[in-house]
Amino acid sequence: MTEFRHTATIDLPASDLFAYLREPRNLPHFFPQLSQAEPEGGDAVHVEADVDGEHVEAEAWLKVDEESRSLSWGSQGPHDYHGRLSIEDAGANESRLTVTLSSVREAGEEEVQRGLEETVAALAHTAVADSDVEAAEKQGGWAGH
Repeated sequence: MTEFRHTATIDLPASDLFAYLREPRNLPHFFPQLSQAEPEGGDAVHVEADVDGEHVEAEAWLKVDEESRSLSWGSQGPHDYHGRLSIEDAGANESRLTVTLSSVREAGEEEVQRGLEETVAALAHTAVADSDVEAAEKQGGWAGH
């Protein structure tokens, strides 16, 4: 089993980032392969993805640990794919996000690491953008009225 890790600082308070990431329906916003992620009760999540030009549907799991602000996830299958992320305060309006992926999938380590880093960058961008939109809507829109 190979393990990959990436840590990044994100311009959102840790509680806001965790609230965004703990919602399974937000997964397709930052995992480009995912087209759908629907909670099915408990830890179960139905996911649909396009992988190497093929549409795949699977049952996955997502476990939320509120106390430690961490998530773990995975899916059964030939690659024994699973991961974990944790969020820490890194200042008044910043978070430190650490993501760890594990898989038995045969792939180039550099490719997987680069993909992980790109996904974390997309996640950071999307979470901050969605937070900005939500804040603007609460204040009456971008023009402030």
